[in-house]
Amino acid sequence: MNIDHVTLRTADLEQTRTFLETVLGLKVGYRPAFSFPGYWLYEGDDPIVHLIPGEGRTVGRDAEAIDHAGFRLGDYDGTRTKLDALAIRYQTMDLADLNERRLFIHTPGGILLELVFRESALKQP
Repeated sequence: MNIDHVTLRTADLEQTRTFLETVLGLKVGYRPAFSFPGYWLYEGDDPIVHLIPGEGRTVGRDAEAIDHAGFRLGDYDGTRTKLDALAIRYQTMDLADLNERRLFIHTPGGILLELVFRESALKQP
């Protein structure tokens, strides 16, 4: 089983769309004519992120909710360089036992995204 897509609610559709296009390289594509605004953002032929309007209320960490969405990417160093150039703050996590590196960022509305990079090998500390 694979996850088909993630739907993100945001108070600012345009700013969040631009952020995801710029940072993740997603592209706006076909979306059915729903009765409410939104975007489907594609990776290739797959609409993996659906953006819909939200009221901008924050969700408390003690609420039952999805904590974050994770995306597997390539080019860890290039992504860090891009985030630095865009002045997007991030936190790092290296998981040498999984040969993975992770960057954690927030969308303009505060949604936590985890960017996962599979490395051929990470050096043990």
